[in-house]
Amino acid sequence: MPDIKALRSKLPSTGVSIFAVMSKLATEHGAINLSQGFPDFDCSPDLVDTVARHMRAGQNQYAPMPGVFALRTALAEKIQQLYGRRYDPATEITITAGATEALYSTLTALVHGGDEVILFQPAYDSYLPAVELSGGVPRLITLRPPDYRIDWDEVRHAVSARTRVIVINTPHNPTGTILDRDDVRGLTRALERTDAVVVADEVYEHIVFDGARHESLARYPELAERAVVISSFGKTYHTTGWKVGYAAAPQRLSVEIQRVHQFVAFAVNTPVQHAYAEFVARDPLCTSLAPFYQQKRDAFLSLIRKSRFKPLACRGTYFQMLDYSAITEEPDEAFALRLIRDHGVAAIPVSPFLQGADPGPVLRFCFAKRDETLEFAAERLCRV
Repeated sequence: MPDIKALRSKLPSTGVSIFAVMSKLATEHGAINLSQGFPDFDCSPDLVDTVARHMRAGQNQYAPMPGVFALRTALAEKIQQLYGRRYDPATEITITAGATEALYSTLTALVHGGDEVILFQPAYDSYLPAVELSGGVPRLITLRPPDYRIDWDEVRHAVSARTRVIVINTPHNPTGTILDRDDVRGLTRALERTDAVVVADEVYEHIVFDGARHESLARYPELAERAVVISSFGKTYHTTGWKVGYAAAPQRLSVEIQRVHQFVAFAVNTPVQHAYAEFVARDPLCTSLAPFYQQKRDAFLSLIRKSRFKPLACRGTYFQMLDYSAITEEPDEAFALRLIRDHGVAAIPVSPFLQGADPGPVLRFCFAKRDETLEFAAERLCRV
């Protein structure tokens, strides 16, 4: 037997995801779970029936490694309608086991030992481990409340000859901010005279509020030529547990992503891909999703209006950041735990999304919940 003590962790500072921790605590304490980002309502029964129909039709074996061609074709047409760029479904779209696998396979393919990767924090918690596992050097740029705006001058100073990737996330988890055209111009300037690639996490692309436009990098030819645009079906169709996402990128980048993807997942759930293909082709613009979630955001804010929580601006995603400085001076993780134990509501502290930076007195709440769930949670929050 080898000496277990001799084993060295590749992620020694990484524990269990904060999402799993808070959901487990919510269950143990019988708390209303506004922490982990998934709906407590079901997806379309028609979508379930469509998956079952493809199962009964025998679509139960391995899909092609890059994905079911009908789904890649539907996505190519959708992206062209939405953003004006045509990706070749045969060579430029890869179906993955969720957006997290798309991110991992992309960063693994692009980042070599010593390459620098610019990350904006608070950051979705899979970015940093994927960079570290590839031997990359993270360059962290901290976004600060209340607006969490990117300082593009700071970005330009952070870019160096060793910068291989810049990771952006819009709409942004956990803050609910979105990039606008000024940000796109800032990103374009930051990339001048570099060969860096942009990895754009756009999984909440259809959840943008108050008439704003989602500024996908696919809209901008100069950026799209050096970008991997990643999205997901889970957020769009209320099916987070099905774990299917995709990466759209120029062929020279897609080839490298698929070299890794084939050894991480190889292929993704076949009947689900066929069902998504039908739904994407049927409604490529998904225009009903933003109003659906904007109503939930507005209802949640109205319900907590008399609480001591102060909402920060939420322009996209289904997450609302709340400032609790009028309630306590406790650190965010301590207050989040007390909120579960004493008040029966689970939220996500921001500190796990940060490295070496003050999160401020802010918690993240998920409003992708049934109206009655939000009402019950709000009653408790108004008593805090």
